[in-house]
Amino acid sequence: MMPSLLGSLSLVLTVMFLAYMALILIPYVRHRSERPGDPALFDWHIFVPCRDEAAVIAETIARQRERFPDAHLWVIDDDSDDDTAAIIGAHVAADPFVHLVQRRRPLARTGKGDALNSAYDALDRWLAHDADRGRIIVTVVDADGEMAANALAAVAGDDCFGDPAVGAAQITVRMKNRDDPRPYPDRGWAANAFARYLIRMQDLEFRTVILAMQSLRSQTGTVGLGGNGQFTRLSVLDHIGDEYGEPWHGARPEDYELGLHVILAGYENRQVHDTHVAQEALPSLRRLLAQRTRWSQGNIQCMKYVTDILRSRHFDSPGVLECRYYLFLPVLQIIGLIVIVLTVMLQGAAIAADPAVLTRLVEHAWAFVALGLLFGVGPFVIWGVLYRLRCEPRSTWLQALGWGAGLFFFVQYILISVTRAMLRVALGRNGWAKTRRNAEAHVTGPVAVDA
Repeated sequence: MMPSLLGSLSLVLTVMFLAYMALILIPYVRHRSERPGDPALFDWHIFVPCRDEAAVIAETIARQRERFPDAHLWVIDDDSDDDTAAIIGAHVAADPFVHLVQRRRPLARTGKGDALNSAYDALDRWLAHDADRGRIIVTVVDADGEMAANALAAVAGDDCFGDPAVGAAQITVRMKNRDDPRPYPDRGWAANAFARYLIRMQDLEFRTVILAMQSLRSQTGTVGLGGNGQFTRLSVLDHIGDEYGEPWHGARPEDYELGLHVILAGYENRQVHDTHVAQEALPSLRRLLAQRTRWSQGNIQCMKYVTDILRSRHFDSPGVLECRYYLFLPVLQIIGLIVIVLTVMLQGAAIAADPAVLTRLVEHAWAFVALGLLFGVGPFVIWGVLYRLRCEPRSTWLQALGWGAGLFFFVQYILISVTRAMLRVALGRNGWAKTRRNAEAHVTGPVAVDA
């Protein structure tokens, strides 16, 4: 009875996985270039939340001001222990387009959403009373984020904020250190090889699989927002704030939740492919797992909106199905992990009871390997090929195949991060510290991996 049940569950989960892969693959491959617009039609305000970011914030400010001279930069210092505030202050003194939003404990260090809400309040006080808040676009960029020079033009097009129905947009994310030959200059060959692998997989993941998921969501009207390269009309943030008390709230991270609120408010989200924001990939598996656990926990906390999504007239049937699948994906992943563990345990018990079982398994090992390569590794190899064609045309086909196979092993982090996230939710642990930047030798105070 139990083996049959596990086999059936395994088959159902495999079919769901392959079907979803096909659904996200088709719109990703069929995507066509977007038409840019005129950034001068809008007023731009970039929010940059910071906590102990002295290693990166000066370069970030300089890069944003160089590329977007007409955009105001609101840099939030979340009571840093290093020189972050002093660095920001020096830029404020020299540039009227740079603003410092200073937070102090005990009100500081309560989460990224609270920091963004502080910038929202500061911008609200700074604006004239008769400002056209529908043409003011608020952008969120990480302290290590670098938006492409065409970012504002890309989201100003008629397919994005040129359409008054659009309330928010997300641009493509890529990893700016993807070609770093020595992520750890003071370590040996093996440590650097593994770090390069993790960095490359994060770039591949964001520029193919995650972007493909967003391509499907563009069809279902459920595009999600991320924490870096996120754009929202100020009038939409006002609407959400009026209903919930503040624009960013609830789940941590708050970004996917904000995207849901934009749709529930009657606006549309857009994914913009033809520009990007670059950020640091994490070379450390420990820090990566901490980051992804945080993301998983935020998505799990958003499951409370399933009823609102079902009732909302702003979600059609495909949108409801996509959101429900995504929000319940952590549960499916936990079920998959349980199926794997129980299957291994049952096989081990069967071998212990009858050693001949092991002989039969060895005899049919080729079939298990073939099925695993076809339905397990195969779908990921496709993403390696597309990554070469769309993102890294100078790479070799052998590299493409290796990257695709490597992605299969990389995504197994999900089993760990989702399990940890579930435990954190069950234990009521919602606090998070920052993730240490690659350029930092140390961080004064807690870092995310210690949370």
